[in-house]
Amino acid sequence: MDRLEPTVFIIDGDANDRQALHRLMESVRLRVEGYSTTDSFLKGYDRHRPGCLILEVRIKSRSGVDLLRRLRGEGICIPAIFLTRYGDIPLAVQAMREGAFDFLEKPAHEQYLLDQIHAAIVQDARSRREEMERREIVKRLETLSEREKDILAEIVAGKTNKAMASQFGVAVKTVEFHRANIMKKIGVGNVAELVCRLLRGGWDLCESRPTGDGRRARSRG
Repeated sequence: MDRLEPTVFIIDGDANDRQALHRLMESVRLRVEGYSTTDSFLKGYDRHRPGCLILEVRIKSRSGVDLLRRLRGEGICIPAIFLTRYGDIPLAVQAMREGAFDFLEKPAHEQYLLDQIHAAIVQDARSRREEMERREIVKRLETLSEREKDILAEIVAGKTNKAMASQFGVAVKTVEFHRANIMKKIGVGNVAELVCRLLRGGWDLCESRPTGDGRRARSRG
């Protein structure tokens, strides 16, 4: 089994509904797995497997909303589409607040449901790529020395090499050396690329600034 192939995980206590959805997914060659309870799903779920969830709101062991809340609490952001025969506004609002991708009443229009599933899978793939990139950038940032981190903050702030040399009490060539190391470690060729890479890595460009002695201090609003 290709673990990187997107899977539609159906979690519904109604066997007939679950089987109908299973057949629909197979008719368009989507990989699909069905579960009658949230607990059975959790026992076998691997967070690294891409795809999306199709959830019934009312399930015996744990409600679909409770499951989504648990997954989000564990940092698992796989998209979830709710299907239910008991849909009402409060349930829909609760599900959407927990990050549901969509909330539909059974029987859902098949083509619309398939379109939403495709969109959810695309979103999941994009989120996973962004997370992988973020982790790679964080990993690269961790290779910087404390002085390089200080200089990086000032580069982002728009300081010149001369200004940084004066601030840290070092030669301009020393700043240039650190600057070149930063660019190499982060894997960029210029400041514009550097800023874009930092933003994708979740770096708060206004979070910290170095003090005069080179130690980073949290900025004050």
